[in-house]
Amino acid sequence: MEVQVFGTKKCTDTRKALRFFAERRVKTHFVDLAERAASLGELTRFAQKFGVGALIDSAGKRYTALGLGFARYSDERWLDRLVEEPMLLKTPLVRWQNKLTIGEAEDTWRAWVEAA
Repeated sequence: MEVQVFGTKKCTDTRKALRFFAERRVKTHFVDLAERAASLGELTRFAQKFGVGALIDSAGKRYTALGLGFARYSDERWLDRLVEEPMLLKTPLVRWQNKLTIGEAEDTWRAWVEAA
């Protein structure tokens, strides 16, 4: 079993996800969004399952700093913006095979580990 985790080292929920998988000896591929943005294809997978709105961290500092509170973008424009500004993403984004989660989802991760 190998999971892919998108997030930042500063994010507490991302650190919780990494610790959760490390404690269960699950191999993780960590993508630090501060160093490298997620691809449009990866974000599209999450958007198809949860909707683009679920990907946006509207309570985050970067969202406020960019003044996006009144932005009315199309889903395609939001995805482009999230690729350009990965700090707007709600983290962690976790993927195992075709299964996805956004944010802390320990119960779901536990089910994945038990199923593997």
